[in-house]
Amino acid sequence: MSAVMQNAAFREIGLDFSYELLEVKPEDLRRKALDELTDPRVRGANVTIPYKVAIMQYLDEIDLEASRIGAVNAVVNDGGILKGYNTDGVAALRAVVETYGSLRDARILVLGAGGAARAICYKLAGNASEIMILNRTIKHAVALSDYLSSLPECRADVTADSLRYESLSNSLREADILVNTTPVGMYPETESSPVESKLLRSGLLVFDTVYNPLMTKLLLDAKEAGAKILTGVRMLVYQGAATFELWTGRKAPEAVMMDAVMKILKRKAD
Repeated sequence: MSAVMQNAAFREIGLDFSYELLEVKPEDLRRKALDELTDPRVRGANVTIPYKVAIMQYLDEIDLEASRIGAVNAVVNDGGILKGYNTDGVAALRAVVETYGSLRDARILVLGAGGAARAICYKLAGNASEIMILNRTIKHAVALSDYLSSLPECRADVTADSLRYESLSNSLREADILVNTTPVGMYPETESSPVESKLLRSGLLVFDTVYNPLMTKLLLDAKEAGAKILTGVRMLVYQGAATFELWTGRKAPEAVMMDAVMKILKRKAD
C-alpha cells in the first residue's frame, strides 16, 4: 500500500523518485542500513515490523519523538547521515482530532500495547485527559502506562489492565474514544473483532488502525450501534504524507495518496 501511494505522490509532484519494496533478512539489516541506505541515490526508506526497533542502532541521529516512542518507521539519508523518525503517532493524533475534536477532556481506551500502541499512546498522552491501556499480557500494558506517565510531556492520567471482558466492559462505559491497535479483524481474519458488538454504543468514537479491510467487523458493529467511526486509512495516508515531506521537503499531495489507497482497498472489497 505504501508503494502505491508514494509512487502516486511522486508522479503528481513530478519527482523522479521510485518507491520499491525490499525484503530484508535479519542478518542483512546492518548491511542494508550502512551500505544501501547511505547510497547517494537513496533518499530514505520506510521501516516496518519487525525492524522498527532494530534499525535504530544503525542510525546516526534519531528524532526526539522517535526516541521517546522507541521505534523508527521512516529513515532519511541526508548526505550519508541516516536520521530516524516516527510518523505513526502524529498521523494517528491528527486523524483522531479531525474526527473527534479537542482531546482536552477525552477519555480514551486503547486496545493493545505493541509498537503501534506505543506510538499512538505517546501522542495521545500529551493531549488527552485519561488513557486506559488494555492488553492480553498485562505486564506489557503496565510497562507502557508507567513509561508514558514518567514523561514530562504526558498530561493524561494513564492506567492499564489486562484485556478481558470485565475490564473491557467497564472501561467502555466511561470512554469517549476506543482505539484498536491490535491486528484482530485484519485480512484474512475479517470476521473477528476485539470487542463484542453489545458493548458498543452511540456517543463513542471507534478508531480501528486496521485498514485492510476498509470496514472491519469492529467498525461495522460500531456503526450499527450508532457510534462514530474512523478507519485506519486516514492514519495510513497521513503517516505516508509526513514521510513524503521528510524525504522531499515538498507538501504531500494527500488527496492523490488517499485516492490511490482507496482504489486498491475498494478493488479488494469487490
